[in-house]
Amino acid sequence: MLRYVKQYPVSICIILTVIYLSFFKPPQTEMDSIPGMDKVVHICMYLGLSGMLWLEFIRARRKTHAPLWHAWIGALLCPILFSGAIELLQEYCTTYRGGDWLDFAANTTGALLAALVGRFVLFRKWGKGHK
Repeated sequence: MLRYVKQYPVSICIILTVIYLSFFKPPQTEMDSIPGMDKVVHICMYLGLSGMLWLEFIRARRKTHAPLWHAWIGALLCPILFSGAIELLQEYCTTYRGGDWLDFAANTTGALLAALVGRFVLFRKWGKGHK
């Protein structure tokens, strides 16, 4: 467990931030009147989470020589499953937040965008040397 804390410190902080943002009661602001702003926030949250997982995987991979499919599971599949669990918990465990399939779709879009950038940009630039 300590190994993951050392290899993925920023990702763990982002995960904790996403959990906090997913369950606190947000104040009403003028931003609420902008259509789709909530979905943009969801895409950005999971783009940042998954993107940081890709970055830290590529950095850690230089020492561990982990296969690339570990990144696909850890930086794409796990954030998608995590976001689904968060949406279900919001729906069934809170009275002030509701689970939303469109939020889940936005979360998945953010993770997919990060996977594309991670694999085809970051990995090509910094992850060379191990297939």
